Amino acid sequence: MLSQSSTARDDLLERLESIVGAKDLIRDPAGMQPYLTETRGLFRGHARCVIRPGNTDEVAAAVRLCAQAGVAMVPQGGNTGLVGGGVPFEGGGEVVLSLGRLNRVRAADPVNDTITVEAGCILQQVQEAAEAADRLFPLSLGAEGTCQIGGNLSTNAGGIQVLRYGNMRALVLGLEVVLPDGRVWDGLRSLRKDNTGFDLKQLFIGGEGTLGIITAAVLRLFPRPKEKTTAFVAVRDPAAAVALLGRVRAATGEAVTSFELIPRISLDISIKHIPGIQDPLNESHGWYVLVELWSEAANSGLRAALEEALAKAYEDGLVPDATLAANEGQAQSFWRLREAMVEAQKFEGGSIKHDVSVPISAVADFIAQACAAVEAMIPGARPLPFGHIGDGNIHLNISQPPGADTQAFLARWAEVNRAVHDIVAALNGSISAEHGIGRLKLEENLHYKSPVEIELMQRIKQALDPHNLMNPGKVVPDAN
Repeated sequence: MLSQSSTARDDLLERLESIVGAKDLIRDPAGMQPYLTETRGLFRGHARCVIRPGNTDEVAAAVRLCAQAGVAMVPQGGNTGLVGGGVPFEGGGEVVLSLGRLNRVRAADPVNDTITVEAGCILQQVQEAAEAADRLFPLSLGAEGTCQIGGNLSTNAGGIQVLRYGNMRALVLGLEVVLPDGRVWDGLRSLRKDNTGFDLKQLFIGGEGTLGIITAAVLRLFPRPKEKTTAFVAVRDPAAAVALLGRVRAATGEAVTSFELIPRISLDISIKHIPGIQDPLNESHGWYVLVELWSEAANSGLRAALEEALAKAYEDGLVPDATLAANEGQAQSFWRLREAMVEAQKFEGGSIKHDVSVPISAVADFIAQACAAVEAMIPGARPLPFGHIGDGNIHLNISQPPGADTQAFLARWAEVNRAVHDIVAALNGSISAEHGIGRLKLEENLHYKSPVEIELMQRIKQALDPHNLMNPGKVVPDAN
């Protein structure tokens, strides 16, 4: 005879199956496995089941059943996150709600410059739908072929064009959200101005599914660029890179779309391990920036303006060398260099990673202090600071010393994090710029945020999810 708990568990699964059908309720361990492991393998959980609802009504019905049964839920998009926010815990009592079947583009409105999409839409799918309407959806990042819009929203994704277009908070006008009790909040408004109270959508953007499940969104669109200018520029040092950013923006205004910092060590590792990667310049330099400018008008003079700014920077000793892409193919080769850095680093052994932001004026100080601190802690360690210098977001990845024991090196992850994050905090920065908090940074977030901030976050969580069933143990520490 089944125990009461087993009977209740089977009853819940049967009722969930009645919502989506047998094909979209996954119970067997092998079928669930892809939904239970974080992309870097840092977290491996278990679950009662994985449910794949196909529309908002099915999401709401599943959430209601789980809420009534007191069963915790883990919303999941493309499972490309890097902080364990989208995978269940090891205990196996949670239900994973995968949003991949909510993948319709509901409407595109080029007159209003908006597109309404469901949470399971792949980011690249949204980009292509915008292009079909002769518009641009500007969010772009390495996982855009597999990540889903719901996950992008839940982590407030940034990417390589934040400098000009902003992160997801700036790209959303309205949301549809299933609340922790199964009710649906229809906030799918396409208004630029709506001054009728709290901006509720901002609670769910960046909330990593802890306050509700985003099922659809109204996203902003923009005119497609008619002219692009891309340059690979050697700079004297990170301080010179920051100075060059100011000069290029002064010369070209809002045309600066991307401004990426690349250290020489990353370039060397990419050339070593990734076929087809070549040094764009004739001589080696310590630091580089990848600059891209866009204009909605053809023949806008962007190239000439950038050449003039670089020539003046050369005269002033900020820029020892530079090359401008002659065509789209060469521009793509520059971007391939930027993208190859993370891939190539895997071949160098263990890597301790950071995703932080500081004020742009503090970028050079952060890099100098953090690299010195890491090298003092672990002689021979190789810091690779790179990233979106235009918005102060630096990815400080630290490769193990050559020949070192990988596991011994990775065992110092928390210790190195604390040293780097202390520097970030002293510079009034953030320990998570675009990857979120999830499980990985929960304790670190608690350490660095003020008690008032933590209390406010906990009160919001308790107000919307009083039984702590929506992605518990992520982002917000449980209230005492």
